[in-house]
Amino acid sequence: MYAAVITSSDAPPAYCAHPAPVAHDENEMVVEVLAAGLHHLTRAKAQGTHYSSAGEFPRVPGADGVVRDAAGRLRYAVLDDTNLGTFAERTVIDVRRSVVLPDGIDPVRIAAAMNPGMASWIALRRRISFREGQRVLVLGATGSAGRMAVQIAKRFGAAQVFAAGRDATRLKTALDLGADRTLTFDEISAAADVDVVLDFVWGAPAADAMLPILTARADRSAPLEWVQIGSIAGATAPIPSVALRASRLQILGSGIGSVSARDMIAELPELAAAVTDGDIDVQARAVPLSRVAEAWNEKASERTVFVP
Repeated sequence: MYAAVITSSDAPPAYCAHPAPVAHDENEMVVEVLAAGLHHLTRAKAQGTHYSSAGEFPRVPGADGVVRDAAGRLRYAVLDDTNLGTFAERTVIDVRRSVVLPDGIDPVRIAAAMNPGMASWIALRRRISFREGQRVLVLGATGSAGRMAVQIAKRFGAAQVFAAGRDATRLKTALDLGADRTLTFDEISAAADVDVVLDFVWGAPAADAMLPILTARADRSAPLEWVQIGSIAGATAPIPSVALRASRLQILGSGIGSVSARDMIAELPELAAAVTDGDIDVQARAVPLSRVAEAWNEKASERTVFVP
């Protein structure tokens, strides 16, 4: 079979022949890959920079995907850290980390949406006790995960959703997705009285946004849950100590390890149904896996999904 193979952290994958996969126990299954998304997580795991990656080479990247099992059923599968991911014609999945998908789904759409959609879905469902009527600020609302976060917060009953980012032009599209107001980082204090921040940015921009938000709150003793999900702007953030002392701020993270695999898998069917039903807008482009080397670092407004 053919697969995308990455041999070092500083080189893109190469499309080449690769040994066929083999299942080793009763929980494993060899499947045909139909579509696999190129996510930030995928790149980080492939390059060994993600905290959940062992960083071993050579490896076939791909952290998830839509696959067809031996019985002809379509599944969405999440792979643990492995040297044989979903950027291949076939791979091995743990059946317990997959869900059967309904007939008639678009594999490319599901593959594009599930990983970025899970980011906010899991955060709101499993990391905090989110309640209908609460107000949400999405930091980094112009990326795929941020765009979905706006929609998912509204789906879960948020009374008000602020979409924040640096690209004012792209921010405007968040209004069509359900955002009540868009903000640049210079205007961030307008979201001072939110109950939840979904932070896909982190780094200095997130730290710089905290004090304007906290000092402008009508009631600093009102709880503010700041959920750190992504780190596009930096892996570390210089949080001022006064932010923690002068307000009821709780900072917590949401990602692999903070939520059990079982709890994550339990949320997948409902998310997949929302994507299938068209309740969540998805921007995706299908790219042949043979073009993996040139598409690996391409900047595209749509989520890249490789199809063998």
